[in-house]
Amino acid sequence: PPTDTVRLRLANDTTYVDLRGPTTCALITPPEKQAIHDRLGPDPLRDDADPDTAYRRITRSRTTIAALLMDQKVIAGVGNVYRAEVLFRHRIDPYRAGKDITPAEWHAIWTDLVDLMHEGVRNNRIDTVRPEHTPEAMGRPPRVDDHGGEVYVYRRANLPCHICGGEIRTADLAARNLFWCPSCQRP
Repeated sequence: PPTDTVRLRLANDTTYVDLRGPTTCALITPPEKQAIHDRLGPDPLRDDADPDTAYRRITRSRTTIAALLMDQKVIAGVGNVYRAEVLFRHRIDPYRAGKDITPAEWHAIWTDLVDLMHEGVRNNRIDTVRPEHTPEAMGRPPRVDDHGGEVYVYRRANLPCHICGGEIRTADLAARNLFWCPSCQRP
């Protein structure tokens, strides 16, 4: 039977799927679904996604790149973990304005998001550290977190950076926790 946190259960004779967590949900028609999709930016998990569409929106904005990566109208599906991690991996200050992101930086960010997100789907977990920074390679203990996965900065506030040893910081940005290394991601 459904628990008190199940908001919606879809079931047939052999399987079921529960929607948990969201306080509301809506069943919509195919045209309503298409209207929602039409408002979304390109999705790195889709083969037909056009990264240039997102880049045009980014370069016209004074909004921080960290906020833009979380804006579903700019780019779909990135989420907080990938946002923090991809900016760290490319040494980009999360407070930098979108208009200041170069084409080469955007190409690198997009390519990395495509690779990381596909790997996350394949492995059913988010791992963002490069092979040379894994616990085994660095002789450090693995991350202990309910969300699992090896990461550079996400949910590692006040811990030492795996690269420079500096302190990982956290702040509120657009009602979400932002994580970054001020030493590795200089303005």
